[in-house]
Amino acid sequence: MSRAFVFPGQGAQSIGMGKSLADAYPAAKAVFDEVDEALGEKLSSLIWDGQQDELTLTQNAQPALMATSLAAVKALEAEGVGMDAAAFVAGHSLGEYSALAAAGTLSIADTARLLRIRGKAMQEAVPVGVGAMAALLGLDFEAATAVAAEAAQGQVCQAANDNDPGQVVVSGHKEAVERALEIAKSKGARRALLLPVSAPFHCELMQPAAEAMAQALSDVDMKQPIVPLVANVRASEVSDPAVIRSLLVEQVTGSVRWRESVSWMAAKGVTEIWEIGAGKALSGMIRRIAKEVTCRAVGAPDDVTAAAESLK
Repeated sequence: MSRAFVFPGQGAQSIGMGKSLADAYPAAKAVFDEVDEALGEKLSSLIWDGQQDELTLTQNAQPALMATSLAAVKALEAEGVGMDAAAFVAGHSLGEYSALAAAGTLSIADTARLLRIRGKAMQEAVPVGVGAMAALLGLDFEAATAVAAEAAQGQVCQAANDNDPGQVVVSGHKEAVERALEIAKSKGARRALLLPVSAPFHCELMQPAAEAMAQALSDVDMKQPIVPLVANVRASEVSDPAVIRSLLVEQVTGSVRWRESVSWMAAKGVTEIWEIGAGKALSGMIRRIAKEVTCRAVGAPDDVTAAAESLK
């Protein structure tokens, strides 16, 4: 059986995530301590005892979700499951950074600092209220791309996330995204709704953030991953650190090709995918993309022990 380990993106965050892992596994607690030290603040206190609206701020959610995913990775390692139990790693948007930290390409401290920079840069790239994102349900990627093009009318409106066969997220100027909602409904979308996000991610408006990440990534030490990364913007495997570095910059303005990434892994023989960290959103998408692939969420101590037992 071939498996892949995947890591969630923004939207999966919740107060208390990772606490049970930190309580059960010293190695998981050490991840949160390392992230706190790298950022010079007690992010763990916000994650476990803070307010949801503060945790949801992009600059907090990104390192917080990574910390929770890596805590689960360290718990798995404590149970004898290393990253080499997977054929591939992948992550949804910021989850790509979690995947690279899990695969040993980036240190946890560097990943935390990069994600804090990424979160701030993405938030500051577009003034609040200027951009928006919307989910188009019931349209495939080709149809959603056509809707975005028709809605642009001189503004930016792009297909940002190709999540699964019936869910595409568009991103851009708020007026253009609102036009896309109406056009999508007229083209047969089952639902079209604005998303509660603070900036229009994965579109051309994020170019200032891409430039900030190019600078931030330029001098970070990156090693070859233990297992190949299936990159968001390529939907295929990559292991060369120099290529990974450039793709992480491209990813800020590029589409998250999640549907294609999962299909590519399934075509390469992956029959089981573990979603490592908070929530189960990716598992739902994966089931809609590749019905033959089984999914396992690994986000709590019971999940970790059950996953480890499954390999014995």
